[in-house]
Amino acid sequence: MAPVPPGIRLLVSFNRDQWYRALTFILTFLLYTSFHLSRKPISIVKSELHRNCSSASELASVALGRSGGREAPLPSLHTDNECGWKPFDKSNYKQLLGAMDYSFLCAYAIGMYLSGIIGERLPIRLYLTVGMLASGLFTCLFGLGYIYNIHSLGFYIFVQVANGLVQTTGWPSVVTCIGNWFGKGRRGLIMGLWNSHTSVGNILGSLIAGYWVSSNWGLSFIIPGLIIAAMGVICFLFLIEHPNDLKGVYAQNLCPGNGVSAKSWNGANGHSKVYLQYKDNKTQAYSYLKESLLNRKSYDTELLLPRDSVCVPAQPVVVVKSESEPSAISFMGALRIPGVVEFSLCLLFAKLVSYTFLFWLPLYITKAAHLDAKRAGDLSTLFDVGGIVGGILAGLISDKLGKRATTCAVMLLLAAPTLYGFSMISQFGLGPTVGMLLVSGALVNGPYALITTAVSADLGTHKSLKGNSRALSTVTAIIDGTGSVGAALGPLLAGLLSAGGWDQVFYMLMTADFLALLLLLRLVTKELSSSKAHPVSAMELKEH
Repeated sequence: MAPVPPGIRLLVSFNRDQWYRALTFILTFLLYTSFHLSRKPISIVKSELHRNCSSASELASVALGRSGGREAPLPSLHTDNECGWKPFDKSNYKQLLGAMDYSFLCAYAIGMYLSGIIGERLPIRLYLTVGMLASGLFTCLFGLGYIYNIHSLGFYIFVQVANGLVQTTGWPSVVTCIGNWFGKGRRGLIMGLWNSHTSVGNILGSLIAGYWVSSNWGLSFIIPGLIIAAMGVICFLFLIEHPNDLKGVYAQNLCPGNGVSAKSWNGANGHSKVYLQYKDNKTQAYSYLKESLLNRKSYDTELLLPRDSVCVPAQPVVVVKSESEPSAISFMGALRIPGVVEFSLCLLFAKLVSYTFLFWLPLYITKAAHLDAKRAGDLSTLFDVGGIVGGILAGLISDKLGKRATTCAVMLLLAAPTLYGFSMISQFGLGPTVGMLLVSGALVNGPYALITTAVSADLGTHKSLKGNSRALSTVTAIIDGTGSVGAALGPLLAGLLSAGGWDQVFYMLMTADFLALLLLLRLVTKELSSSKAHPVSAMELKEH
């Protein structure tokens, strides 16, 4: 007999639950990657919406000289404006672009507070699917503005607002799913790896948008829009919200070859109850298989069934649960969880810095390093590469030390001087800029990634909730919603301040980092004064 290949031995070493856990990890990773992939194109296209007019004039002069004095118009689908796309061709283009960012992020921040509360009360799979399909539609609409030659600022503002609202379905949904499947063990490391979807999505979005930005920037939006819509269909087909959702499938597949038939009906409180009918040559017996037994919960009554072959109707079945089903937490109840307010306000300033880079970094590189839109977009992906490393390191260190707030504080403390160094070094050539982009990305995105994932999951399963894990989506939405307020303010302030020079933008970013650090001081002091270092992730995540 030939030996079993090592790869096959590795595959069969995992049980069914581990395979489903891996599926959930990979699927939610790809789902939220598509969200960020669809947000990135606007930052790449900005330099095309308003081109450098002096450069355009120089190119025209060169073309005119080569043609011997005759006009040689450049081939273009839209030739009505050489310096940009109306209405972004005016001198106040930075304010207009900042307002467009603000419209998306403000709608996102407002919608996030509602999204978590709604997500706790609707099937996550359907909620997320509808949000992704709608997001794909509005992302494509922005690109169609180029195809159909639309120059109305109101059109682009409307698309941004609508897209911001529907994109709020993503984060609370995927964090709740990943929190349901992964418990307390190494939560910081697991979620640090998982949260790299943010940077992966930004990188892919930059590369896809950059490929078409100079030739047909409409496709820079349409292709990402089609991708997120396609991922919405995959979400509908494959996403499993909770391990308990598989229990009914397992019950129906019990002993398939032994003459066992399964019947089910809706039991008390909407829970699915299944009973099995066993047949053999001598005796016939019926056994009631309760969902509570699978969930290791107890019930006060047991159904006694007759010995004939007629199926017992559902009407006489009365099931009384010995413990009540936990209800979704209220908004104010979530705010009373210790640490929610501090981490939410800290994320406001941390996300302000991160999203300013997300929306303005390619344009800054274009102006500071005098690169074209495609090369600037490609170079800006290094910031996200650093963000992947920073998120993983933040999760790993916080797991090891058991101090989430202290880990965030140290990275914020180091980030402020690094941003100042980046503003100075970025003007000295490509090599130093690459190094500072990597370091800045790690220090800026590290705290942001840790707070939105592991910290949110910790607080959503805090011991003060007494095992009610239905608070996870609401807590996640509050923390990320507050952070999204900063995400809305950052690009808007950058658009206003950049008119007076990019140095003012960097001073604003450094100030935001210091404010985020100050908001964590109470929690840092509490962690450092603790006589026994214990992981925050040790709080129990109970299944529901």
